[in-house]
Amino acid sequence: MFIAMNRFKVMKGAEADFEKVWLSRESHLDELPGFIEFHLLKGPERDDHVLYASHTIWRSKANFEAWTKSEQFRKVHAGAGATKPLYQGHPEFEGFTVLQTVAQDGTRSVAAE
Repeated sequence: MFIAMNRFKVMKGAEADFEKVWLSRESHLDELPGFIEFHLLKGPERDDHVLYASHTIWRSKANFEAWTKSEQFRKVHAGAGATKPLYQGHPEFEGFTVLQTVAQDGTRSVAAE
């Protein structure tokens, strides 16, 4: 599995507008092979911003990379420039390869090398 995250430093007072953009848009993620799950996360508040993160889980890094080159990706991000005043700087991308998964039922799995 592969987890892709973008962190956003949303300016104080712009939280509702930022959330509205994300919660009202069609992501098209479910149209892509290998997509498992998406989360929009709200994190800690700082002096000048509130931290948010988008978090997607993919079956593989290749599935995620295919998403970034897809027509669906272009559609979703077509108006991204219009939201820049809502957050500071560019989103910070972080990608993670899953090495181990522990399930609620106690089962464990380790990624194949």
